[in-house]
Amino acid sequence: MVATPIGNLADVTLRALHVLDLVDVIACEDTRHTQGMLRAYGIDRPGARLLAVHQHNEAEAAQTVVARLSQGERIAYVSDAGTPGVSDPGARLAAAVRAAGHRVLPLPGASSVVTLVQAAGLVADGGDERSAFVFAGFLPSKAGERDAAVAELARESRSVVLLEAPHRIEALARALAVLGERRITVGRELTKQFEEIATVAAGALADWFAAGRDRTRGEFALVLHPVAVAADDGAEAERVLRLLLAELPLKTAVKLAAEISGAPRNALYDTALRIRGEAESAD
Repeated sequence: MVATPIGNLADVTLRALHVLDLVDVIACEDTRHTQGMLRAYGIDRPGARLLAVHQHNEAEAAQTVVARLSQGERIAYVSDAGTPGVSDPGARLAAAVRAAGHRVLPLPGASSVVTLVQAAGLVADGGDERSAFVFAGFLPSKAGERDAAVAELARESRSVVLLEAPHRIEALARALAVLGERRITVGRELTKQFEEIATVAAGALADWFAAGRDRTRGEFALVLHPVAVAADDGAEAERVLRLLLAELPLKTAVKLAAEISGAPRNALYDTALRIRGEAESAD
């Protein structure tokens, strides 16, 4: 399973080039796209050595891959861009190969998900780092189902990464407007010539797209920033923490208190140490 660039061809790894040049067959989402990419790297592969494995034939094509692996062939899989199996074909293929008793080797590389996360600066208001994030991928295309999915996102305090296609990005922006002042970082055409990254309030996202003629063009990744913990929630978080500390080890109590209250784990850990210190002094 070989990750390939999401835009800039220089983002390929040396290991990926070595494997793509070495294997007997390259299974790929689009044979024409892959052929062009290989030629850009100076790798000459005749069409007979490329096997189409995409979302419409993945289950059936996976059996062809398994059969060829059983004959001793070496096979690599690439999607059109990025990491296979992450909102791209490849997951069913990997599952079928494993089920047949063959080894699946992941070759890491470019991913729009982590590319945007590293640029978004996912720090909650107040300066507490909130590094955890949820990958939601593409939300449903039907309006009602998409609105229901956004309602679920509103209850998620962690960061959430979304992907979207250009013809649906404005509809997604309108749906996300219900999240109001919660910040969203949008990444357009990541790693490409016209890359654009901006952070705006969810309620202003539709206006941001409308403000630039080209802003709805290209491929999109978006990250919903973590929910800010209100200052007056601190007392409730500490109350929960004290109850848990009375029954559980410190680290477990802190972990559960963070999940229950949404308060930053680092801050709760410091509070737990203070509570324990106060108890020891009282003794």
